[in-house]
Amino acid sequence: MTSYCDSAPDHPWHGPYHDHEYGFPVQDDNALFERLVLEINQAGLSWLTVLKKRAAFSDAFEHFDIATVANYGDQERARLLNDARIIRNRLKINAVIHNAGVILELKENYGSFKGWLDAQHPRSLNEWTALFKRTFRFTGPEIVNEFLMSTGYLPGAHREECPVYQQALEQSPPWSTPSPSSTHSSKG
Repeated sequence: MTSYCDSAPDHPWHGPYHDHEYGFPVQDDNALFERLVLEINQAGLSWLTVLKKRAAFSDAFEHFDIATVANYGDQERARLLNDARIIRNRLKINAVIHNAGVILELKENYGSFKGWLDAQHPRSLNEWTALFKRTFRFTGPEIVNEFLMSTGYLPGAHREECPVYQQALEQSPPWSTPSPSSTHSSKG
């Protein structure tokens, strides 16, 4: 099986994501929300499809502003369902809006979405998945795994011999602290 570290470099869409984002820690809540939105929308589709639609998702979801998306009503839902630039799946759109509201609630208790994630770390993938299922919508094991690997909370985004592995490690992602997690990526 070819890994993401083998197939992504030099690819016009996968390359920049692999080399500069995947597995690196994310500090900004809206950027974390973006990753969650993208992973939810990738379910059942290729990651390339999502990367190609990334700018359209940003535009459609108002640059992933959590408070704005959390307040979407029927008019915004209809707009999203009619936006041919994004993945028009009612369950995914409803989950994104619901999850934005949940993140706002988490921010009240933890100061930020990142603060909530940090307070939960470290956990195994199974523990993270159970927590996400209790907390959010449309967050199965693969979505949770990829979200947490892409944002640095779980190891496995890059093989150790990948040059990007060391670059990500230098930014002290949460997975670099002792953790019971053991996972691997299935991007590709």
